[in-house]
Amino acid sequence: MTLLTFRFAPSPNGELHLGHAYSALLNQQMAARAGGRLLLRIEDIDIARCTPEFEAGIFHDLKWLGLGWEEPVRRQSEHFAEYRAVLDRLIVEELVYPAFMSRGEIRAFIAETGGRDWPRDPDGVPLYPSLDKALSMKERKRRIAENIPFAWRLDVEAATARMSGALSWTEFTDETMAATHTVEAKPQAWGDVIVARRDIPTSYHLAVVVDDALQGVSHVVRGQDLYAATGVQRLLQELLGLPPPRYFHHRLILGPDGRKLSKSLKDTGLAALRHAGMAPQDVRRLVGL
Repeated sequence: MTLLTFRFAPSPNGELHLGHAYSALLNQQMAARAGGRLLLRIEDIDIARCTPEFEAGIFHDLKWLGLGWEEPVRRQSEHFAEYRAVLDRLIVEELVYPAFMSRGEIRAFIAETGGRDWPRDPDGVPLYPSLDKALSMKERKRRIAENIPFAWRLDVEAATARMSGALSWTEFTDETMAATHTVEAKPQAWGDVIVARRDIPTSYHLAVVVDDALQGVSHVVRGQDLYAATGVQRLLQELLGLPPPRYFHHRLILGPDGRKLSKSLKDTGLAALRHAGMAPQDVRRLVGL
């Protein structure tokens, strides 16, 4: 019998905060209830922002919380060749295309054409214009040869055309995993998302579906802020023939102002709470566990 497999997958680009603590501890709790195993994955494809110091802090914080996980720990930065192989497959199948527009060019184009009526993704970001999809292969190669910056974007229209039926995922109703419901996946809401960059052969979306499949992850337990993004990941799983895990998107831990906690906004980290004299059981109480 295959053990149910859960994973906690932080990025070492800042200090862990209470939101991370809740997600990590909830994964541990659900894995223990199910008699399953818990993996730790370091999602460090952003080599510019991820640092060894932040990674060391993750291990320190999680051990202080009492978290345990199976070894070895997978670091995404050590597996670029695997992601590149998957990206090459998508390129050959003409499911991705090189997109050359800079952020400034995107803003200017939208201002000249759609303005405020331009469609936006669930995060409020304007969808990428479809101009680059019309470029000839010769022109694409010319621009790439001239080192013009670009990113590989998923051609969502071409990708969804490959689907033979409805695209969905299984979502647990709560952390007891006693009941599930089916959620319709809507990858079109994100437009042509980035799946890789010129210098980094992957993105969050591509790396996470590859890793979950390779590691045999059966249950993805993560924050509600990633609920809508599951649609893109389900599309990639279907295109690549990868087994879909089951999902539970848990509540977010909010700050005093009602917004979700964020590393980029430098919300109080676990290390600071620890140095202030807080104990692991205090953290559990704060996050409702």
